[in-house]
Amino acid sequence: MLELKNIHFTVRKGREDLHLLEKIDMRVPTGHFMAIVGPSGCGKSTLLKLIAGINQETDGSIHWNGRNLSEEGDLEHSEIGYVPQFSIAYEDLTVEENIESTIRLRAETESREEFEKLVDGVLNATGMDAIRDRQVKVLSGGQRRRLSLALELVTDPVLLLCDEVTSGLDPQSENEIVQLMHDLSRNENRIVVNVTHSLASLELYDSVLVLDAGRIVYHGPPRALEHYFSVDKAEDVYGQLAKRSKDGWANSWVKHREAYYEGLPATPSGDPELSVSAITPGAMAQFFALFFRRWKIFFRDWGNLVLQFAILVGFPILVVIFELDGIEQTIRLSESMPANLAEITQEREDMTFNLNLGGIVSGLVMFQVILLTLMGSNNSAREIAAERPIFEKEKLGGVRPSVYLASKVAFLSILVFLQSLWMALFVESICGFPSESFLAHFLLLLLVNGAMTSICLGISSMARTADQASLLSIYLVGFQLPLSGAVIALPELFGWITRPFISAYWSWAGIMDGMERGYLRYIKEVTDTWLGPMWLSFLVLVAHVAIGIFIAYVGVKRPRWNT
Repeated sequence: MLELKNIHFTVRKGREDLHLLEKIDMRVPTGHFMAIVGPSGCGKSTLLKLIAGINQETDGSIHWNGRNLSEEGDLEHSEIGYVPQFSIAYEDLTVEENIESTIRLRAETESREEFEKLVDGVLNATGMDAIRDRQVKVLSGGQRRRLSLALELVTDPVLLLCDEVTSGLDPQSENEIVQLMHDLSRNENRIVVNVTHSLASLELYDSVLVLDAGRIVYHGPPRALEHYFSVDKAEDVYGQLAKRSKDGWANSWVKHREAYYEGLPATPSGDPELSVSAITPGAMAQFFALFFRRWKIFFRDWGNLVLQFAILVGFPILVVIFELDGIEQTIRLSESMPANLAEITQEREDMTFNLNLGGIVSGLVMFQVILLTLMGSNNSAREIAAERPIFEKEKLGGVRPSVYLASKVAFLSILVFLQSLWMALFVESICGFPSESFLAHFLLLLLVNGAMTSICLGISSMARTADQASLLSIYLVGFQLPLSGAVIALPELFGWITRPFISAYWSWAGIMDGMERGYLRYIKEVTDTWLGPMWLSFLVLVAHVAIGIFIAYVGVKRPRWNT
């Protein structure tokens, strides 16, 4: 049995306390199907989130089979199924692939046979077996709602909470979904609660709870709803609520509720029933499920694949184009010298040539570095923010934030490595940068890409929307070039203030320090920017990577249900 005793929920808005829920007292037996209805803004979804453990009540207590969840801890992740208003399935995966992924993340199975049996059972229970091979992007609204319910059934939850799952559906689809939830509630160990605006299909519910302005004004059988509110049909209840104050209706309900509760069983005595829900898989199993799912989605997204290929091929070619053009200009500069003065001014000509070549090499390395920071931004700016609602739901279902982040870091590390290696090999093979060590050059390119990828991943974890994350990441890349000091020297004090935060500077400076000594002296002649030692560049870039991952961890730990 589920019991709520004197529940209050208050939030701070400005300088005032806003009471979203007050004096919520109710009890619901197992094997029960309950609707929560009421006008917009009355607290229906807020109440559901309190029961689910997403929000914490300000006062009062929630009990399950006599156990005080407020003091003794929430139900296990697998014991609660929560279906939010938004889609919790990946568009590029099929119905079956989404269910398989959810099982790997939330329900431990002992064998492949048991795994497949669970998949088939969930598909059959929700009537989706015939469309198991369809991608989510082509499903109708009703089919998507069925899939959302299917994803929650993989753990066989004892408490299934549904938030507006019939919203926006046509009457037939709505009735089918409500009938499905009714059938799911016939499990003697389970309670199904559905938040809805609709007052249709009330006959399928065992009880209806009516909220108004954060107070319970009715909780009883649907057949008594019209009589209690003195209306001809249930659809007139909302209009009737406006005729009395919330306290008037709430106080009236307190006087009459015991009469409506007489048919409900009392709180069970003795030990609570053992959970029949699934066991949450371990961290390693969740990691591989998340990692391989991310690659599958990556290769299904053709638009992103084309963009990645264009960046991977196009950016190194851009560097080469500018390199060849720069060398050609230098050659023309050398050839324009008067022939009869060649021997007399040979040393001066060599100095002019090498100074110009040093400037070109310095600028092109910075160009290479900036393009890799842009790659890093593209890698991760939307990585977490774009799927944040689904991740929040999966986190509620038992996915560990640290494992989720580790799967993202592993996925992005492969992209970063391939991008940086290709950039270094392609450009080096054609342009022949005069580096003393190709490995050091490559590692500095790898680190600047990794630094920007991890920092933008941190931004993605903190942003409220994917568009916001993308915009902030683009601004961050935009500041890399002017604040690096590699192209235009900054005032000395300003340079020292900004330099620690500019990944592009440290990669450029480290690569410059690794140039052949003959070229390095000419590079130092054409730039006023301080060139730190290579080892310091490595340390700073590693610190940037670590800081970005730390910010991302803080971000994924923080709830973002309003995203």
